[in-house]
Amino acid sequence: QVKSQFESRANTNCAVFTAIVYRTQVVAGTMYYIKVQVSDAEYVHLKVFQSLPYENQGPRLFSFQTGKTRDDPVNPF
Repeated sequence: QVKSQFESRANTNCAVFTAIVYRTQVVAGTMYYIKVQVSDAEYVHLKVFQSLPYENQGPRLFSFQTGKTRDDPVNPF
């Protein structure tokens, strides 16, 4: 759901956009830290916020880190 947000902010188009692993942090909603494969050998980490259900808002891309590998751990940033 955040692919278009990432592509717009990173000024790129991703043929591959597959979530590999994620972790969560509960705040006033849920913060997701997601490792996403964007090409054969390239990965990015996304920080995505999902508000509480009653707010009726979709997930929002807060920030991202590029240049990651499949073996990099997904840590809060």
